[in-house]
Amino acid sequence: MEITIKGDKEFDDIPSLKSKALRINLNENIYGTFAEIGAGQETCRHFFRAGGASGTIAKAMSAYDKDFSDAIYGIEDDRRYVTEARLRKMLSHEMNLMEKRITREKHPNKIFFTYANTVATIDFSKKFKGHGWVGIKYQVEADGGYNEIILHVRFKETDARLQQETLGVLGTNLIYGAFYKYNEPKKLLRYLYDHLDQDQLEIDTINFSGPVFKDVDNRLMSLQLVKNGMTDAVMFGPDGNNVLPARVLYKKNILALRGSFRPVTKVNMAMYEKSYEMFVKENKVDENKTEVVFEITLSNLRAEGEIDEQDFMDRADLLCSLGQSVMISNFQEYYKVVEYFSTYTKARMGLAMGVNNLIDIFDEKYYRHLSGGILEAFGKLFFKDLKVYLYPMLDPETGELINSENLKVYPRMKELYKFFKYNGKVIDIKEYDESIMSIFSREILHKIENGERGWEAMLPEGISDLIKDYRLFGYTRKPLKPIRIKKRAVKK
Repeated sequence: MEITIKGDKEFDDIPSLKSKALRINLNENIYGTFAEIGAGQETCRHFFRAGGASGTIAKAMSAYDKDFSDAIYGIEDDRRYVTEARLRKMLSHEMNLMEKRITREKHPNKIFFTYANTVATIDFSKKFKGHGWVGIKYQVEADGGYNEIILHVRFKETDARLQQETLGVLGTNLIYGAFYKYNEPKKLLRYLYDHLDQDQLEIDTINFSGPVFKDVDNRLMSLQLVKNGMTDAVMFGPDGNNVLPARVLYKKNILALRGSFRPVTKVNMAMYEKSYEMFVKENKVDENKTEVVFEITLSNLRAEGEIDEQDFMDRADLLCSLGQSVMISNFQEYYKVVEYFSTYTKARMGLAMGVNNLIDIFDEKYYRHLSGGILEAFGKLFFKDLKVYLYPMLDPETGELINSENLKVYPRMKELYKFFKYNGKVIDIKEYDESIMSIFSREILHKIENGERGWEAMLPEGISDLIKDYRLFGYTRKPLKPIRIKKRAVKK
């Protein structure tokens, strides 16, 4: 019996890497292959060093040469090697070989797995820090179906050797978690950082699939990545699936709309449609290379200090049903959003917002943590090729229309505002509908929660039906079941 001493506290006892690898090695049924490209065979090394690997490792390989790799896995359409498609080919190919070469008649209890990664570490000039795709395809029962965990990582360290070691730790954590923590996917995510620091590695995309993950919503797993500080932002497309931000935003013109979207209103969609029409008419903007992003900050997902996951699902489903891409971020300030986009593109960017949002941007209190204060923030915000498309509002007291010409910023910020306005960084959306300007999400939500009537006409076509049909935002008190909204394409 374990000895305890008065005053002992409960804590998570994180197994060492050797303990994790050894536990898997000592299991006589777990059996699989390692295929690692681009950063050595760092994951496999942990299992070899732990001891007892002969019963676990069927094969370890690293097809470094591109021609040799193409001969094994085939040539990608885009001729790239560090891609999700490449990783999936590696996992499928290696698992097919396992099934062919190891007969179930001779090994009826074997649980197969294939771990793979395809990675580019930091380059010699240290301009590109490196990234990669990591995944595992595996069973939890000998006669069971295959499950997959696939994730994308970005390295933060500035030394290739350190990045290789970090990848080895991550891979060991992933394999251990896949077998021994699959029943708690949220905890599995956190355990990926065992013996690692967030300054070493960023995980910006993860997808679970297979029988043991049939109830996992990958969008909620994305939310966990942001919530846990593993990444600053995640994205998912109109189909509701997670997407790699780099794949969506790379070299694109970007128009972003930030809001609570609780729920999405006619004003939100009018702002999007009118700003988009103006944005694609700008010089240097190619409509075919333009991406619209509806962004929800993490602070807007909190209710009573905690993130309300069902609330997140409700908003996401409604935006996706309108054919939009959604980004969840940790960025409270607008300049951080622009900085984030700038890591993927040097093309033109636009922010569509209401008058109140622009007034808040010119409030110094949001920049006191910066050594350069508001000037530093504005340098980052407007230094890039960015414009603000401003949707007007009606003064609730006077009924006056407020736009960029007559809005009132804080007195000390007047001249700074005039500078950006004069230089064409703030542009009014001139086509607007005054009849919808008195619509506010919070008032609609209040009506829905209190069972009042008349809110349906304030929402885009079809949205009120979805709220009723799927009982979103507390429309009824019945338990909410997993939903799948039929997506309606919106021409951009």
